Amino acid sequence: MAEEYTPEIFTLTDEEGVEHEFELMDIMEENGTVYYALVPYTEDPEAMIEEDTELVVLKVGTDENGEDFLATIDNDEEYDRIGKMFIDRISEMLEDEGEEDNA
Repeated sequence: MAEEYTPEIFTLTDEEGVEHEFELMDIMEENGTVYYALVPYTEDPEAMIEEDTELVVLKVGTDENGEDFLATIDNDEEYDRIGKMFIDRISEMLEDEGEEDNA
């Protein structure tokens, strides 16, 4: 019997104070920095697959109180490099999942 999937949801507030829900797709560490790959959350997984969903890449920062927070990546080279790494990893996960389904 297949395990029921429960997504990890993050509610993030944009610069205008509007809250948006995102689903965590992957986490990785690169050169001592932790990065999160998120996609806009929808309760209908089929809709997420059919839509041209944008991958949001954020990094973990620490504030003056030692609390972790998610921050945007301001450096274009860093964002592109980490984004490509996530896309490659997620593509591999989806391919592996498809192979398991066909077995």
